[in-house]
Amino acid sequence: MAYPKDVSIADAIKSYYDLPRNHRVHWSKARKDEVVRAVHDQAISFHEARKRYLLSRSEFEQWEADYIAGGGEAARQEA
Repeated sequence: MAYPKDVSIADAIKSYYDLPRNHRVHWSKARKDEVVRAVHDQAISFHEARKRYLLSRSEFEQWEADYIAGGGEAARQEA
């Protein structure tokens, strides 16, 4: 896959995930799950997610618990 010259590989990988640019979005379950999935896949770090989306540790942990309870990890492992 080719990327434009002005886009870093790291940014291209991050764009694979449907991540909001900042915290100013409506946080649907799907968006929260995508952030958790990106952190689990190491596309972005936990600290970068917290900084970019102004998350507390407990808020991220709740998103993560909801993601796992919804079958997020199991569905990925089956694929």
